[in-house]
Amino acid sequence: MYKVILTLFFLFQSLHAFLNTDNNYEKQLTALKNFDLPYTFLKDSIFISMQEDVEVYKTKHFLRTLESGDRFVPILQKMMQEAGVPAEFLYLAMTESSFDPYSSSSARASGIWQFIPDTARRYGLVNNAFVDERRDPIKSTEAAIAYLKRLHDMFGKWYLAALAYNCGEGYVTKAIAKAGTDDISVLLDENQKYLPKESRLYIRKILMMSFISGSTDFMLDNGSEYLLNRANNATFVKVSVQSGTPLRDVAESIGISVKELKSYNPHLKHAFVSPLGAKGYLYIPQDRQVSFSQNFDQTKEPQKYAVYNTKKGDSLQSIAKRYGVSYQSLMELNNLKTAAIKPKTELIVPSGVPMPVTTPSSSNAEKIYVIKAGDTIETVAKKYDIPVAQLIKVNKKKNALVKVGESIVIPKN
Repeated sequence: MYKVILTLFFLFQSLHAFLNTDNNYEKQLTALKNFDLPYTFLKDSIFISMQEDVEVYKTKHFLRTLESGDRFVPILQKMMQEAGVPAEFLYLAMTESSFDPYSSSSARASGIWQFIPDTARRYGLVNNAFVDERRDPIKSTEAAIAYLKRLHDMFGKWYLAALAYNCGEGYVTKAIAKAGTDDISVLLDENQKYLPKESRLYIRKILMMSFISGSTDFMLDNGSEYLLNRANNATFVKVSVQSGTPLRDVAESIGISVKELKSYNPHLKHAFVSPLGAKGYLYIPQDRQVSFSQNFDQTKEPQKYAVYNTKKGDSLQSIAKRYGVSYQSLMELNNLKTAAIKPKTELIVPSGVPMPVTTPSSSNAEKIYVIKAGDTIETVAKKYDIPVAQLIKVNKKKNALVKVGESIVIPKN
């Protein structure tokens, strides 16, 4: 987050020439009006100082950030317009996350709008073993709109709503009380420090990004004029599917890779739609909607999944056996790099009644042994009086190497 803010701060300095033309002046006044700011804000000394020249690569970074949000921006703009929220708030999201739905912070904020867990819950965003709706571009924007409108109702001005989004409504309330006014020039006073430094720069950054993005001259001079027309281009659509539907089935039906389909659905934690509820949804490229309607089999019964909380003594192999799958498939399903698991870990497993756990009652029962420091396949084989070759074969190992934490199946005598 800090790096994004710092980069954008320096970038803004390179655009003075583009932003002070007659062609863009009216757009700037409109942006100020939308934020309930006086036109005199254009004379803000720090705002002016942020328009000095820097290296070209900063400009390129800004354009890359705009391009990275190109998939989401048109739909988000339309949503805000229909909700009566100034379109300039789109650049609040750009400031928060660079339009990266996977962006996260040390405060556990996540998504395009950087919701922390508590605020996300308050506005109905689900975060469970299957999805994190803070990363859903549509649902998180709906929540952000609701939050911003609430802040506007509370403070009466959009620039105050933006400040409260950044540093909290309590901080803004105290700042206004201490300053004795909600005048922007007073609240941003560098000497009095009514607001944190980041918040004092925040509203300036949002406006500057709005000015740059709306500058025809800047876009034309940098070969990015296509971004000026992006609001006219639909990018993705929402389709209904059965809960638990594998992404691979949908991807194959519309002729794209699972990786590309996942990029349209950053809220999914696994390669399948959440199994909770009767129906689920996916976002797919707009130009694949016809292919989906024609090719995807909605009658196919998808695999259902559940959450299993591991207990002391569990191994990935024993859990896999209970649910009738291979431990390798459990590793893939849960994005695990090793087979080692700890108690109280949430694992995604196929739903259904697992086979009962059997307690070994004799030396003929199969056991699971967890490799400890100093163990080798030879020492384990010797301990259980089993040929090394048999132990390797039963565990489908390619060689005799074992790792600490690895679970080894000890066959019946």
